[in-house]
Amino acid sequence: MAAGNLYSADNPVFASFCFYAAVIAVKMLLMSFLTAYHRLTKNVFANPEDAKMSNVKVRTHESVERVRRAHLNDLENVLPFLIIGLLYVGSNPSASCALLYFRVFTACRMLHTVVYAIVVMPQPARALSYFGGMLVNLAMLVSIISTYSHSM
Repeated sequence: MAAGNLYSADNPVFASFCFYAAVIAVKMLLMSFLTAYHRLTKNVFANPEDAKMSNVKVRTHESVERVRRAHLNDLENVLPFLIIGLLYVGSNPSASCALLYFRVFTACRMLHTVVYAIVVMPQPARALSYFGGMLVNLAMLVSIISTYSHSM
């Protein structure tokens, strides 16, 4: 595929990346609602003005904190994936390899949320889902560096 067409809907790698990036973005946005749900059902608020409306003191709760930590972990991992994924698309990878990376990363992030914030499974479930996504990002970075190091 010509370099100018790598970032178009005609490129199956870019189309796949857009789809999985959108799925992960929706999941990240829904984490805010999951946090709000836990705050409201546990009557736990982080700000004095919110707590005052419910006549409670500012406090924390483990379920709220778990969801918040899962959301922060998304921010630390999904945002790099979005940047790395765009660079990876520009390296013109094979569609099958790219699709595998995008699917594995998405599955790992979904699983991470489930085992950390929803079902709360014991380790190593959370660590495996975290490192699975991290390995995808690293593999894409190695591919990008390998592709472009030849032209330097």
